[in-house]
Amino acid sequence: MKLKVNKDLCIGCGACQAVCPDVFEIEDDGLANVIVEEIKDELKEDAIDAKEGCPTNAIEEIEN
Repeated sequence: MKLKVNKDLCIGCGACQAVCPDVFEIEDDGLANVIVEEIKDELKEDAIDAKEGCPTNAIEEIEN
């Protein structure tokens, strides 16, 4: 599973990082970023929760 953050939609609220800090971080520009290439199985549930909890739907799944 791969995710990306659409920087045009992200408002930098930090919800994704709060839910899944092993996958998301807030960068110097104040916006979220995915910090792993491929999301490990043990992190998928939290990553999906973060994606679904994003208030602007800025987190998108990348199809392999």
